[in-house]
Amino acid sequence: MTLMVRVPPELSARAPAEQRGPGLDRDAVRLLVSRGTEVSHHVFRELPGLLRAGDVLVVNTSETLPAAVDGRIGPARVVVHFSTRGDDGRWAVELRDPDGRGTTRARTGGPAGTKVCLPGGLRLVLEEPLDPVGGRLWWARPVTDGGGPAGPGRVLGVMRAHGRPIRYAYTERDQPLSVYRTVFALPSADGAGSAEMPSAARPFTAGLVAELVSRGVQFAPVALHTGVASAEAHEPPYPERFRVPEASARLIRAARAGSGRVVAVGTTAVRAVESAVDADGVVRAREGWTDLVVTPERGVRVVDGLLTGLHEPEASHLLMLEAVAGRAAIEAGYAQALHERYLWHEFGDVHLVLPSEGPHAERCVSNCA
Repeated sequence: MTLMVRVPPELSARAPAEQRGPGLDRDAVRLLVSRGTEVSHHVFRELPGLLRAGDVLVVNTSETLPAAVDGRIGPARVVVHFSTRGDDGRWAVELRDPDGRGTTRARTGGPAGTKVCLPGGLRLVLEEPLDPVGGRLWWARPVTDGGGPAGPGRVLGVMRAHGRPIRYAYTERDQPLSVYRTVFALPSADGAGSAEMPSAARPFTAGLVAELVSRGVQFAPVALHTGVASAEAHEPPYPERFRVPEASARLIRAARAGSGRVVAVGTTAVRAVESAVDADGVVRAREGWTDLVVTPERGVRVVDGLLTGLHEPEASHLLMLEAVAGRAAIEAGYAQALHERYLWHEFGDVHLVLPSEGPHAERCVSNCA
């Protein structure tokens, strides 16, 4: 799907909502609501009034990592974005050039054998592109200064000591890691996390979660450790680690069996849940790697609605939105978002996509088999 719209640069959110004025919190962002092609405008803290008792919000608990680390290739400075840790100990990484203004520019990856020196006596040796067609991300083997293998603890230790959150040029300054973590974030026992924030959940506050629970809305935690996206290259997602625990699978099944709606908070939550659907259409506990790409042709089998940020017109995420809501609904929503000057990207406004409230709306919008 390619929307025939252009997002003006001034609609990029340059700073988090809580930094835009006194007394503001994360939930001060605006909330665009689509029910089919009908659109309404709200603020995020009105979310409890837009959901029903029995609805289930599927939330991603992956913790954002300080995944950007300064390094050098010979005398040249580079910034390494750590994306995904492979089962063989290698990391998928993206190399970028510093732009002199605190952010970075795209950089061609490789060639194989390139050595990147990092702080803490760590080096990366680029071995092969993750995707032979793209070449932006490369598998890199971490080694010590002496050339021996460096375990996952060394890489995570360098991130903790020298890393910072990945930042793109539309933001006005670096932010502390806490700004890039959601209220649902939990540390993993093995130190795994996301290279970029699962940003759809960012506007939630502890108070708002408590209000939702008091109204009978339930939360189903899942985990999907998202890799590095790119501000320049709109590529389909590549394999990522995910986990859907039994307790969450049970909650989702109960909602499907009753009148509750399953609303994924973010495209990462959609990918995790839809990856845990068996051939019989039932969500079961599952974990591992997923290469699922949700498109309108594939459709969704469990998710009824989606809370998500506003995406660039060419972004592959829009295919997933179209799978959930249909193309007409997304086009109508984005036209309104532009007209009403909503803010884009991870610190921006959010979009709640719900099924139409018509007489046959339940389970019969875009996700029927």
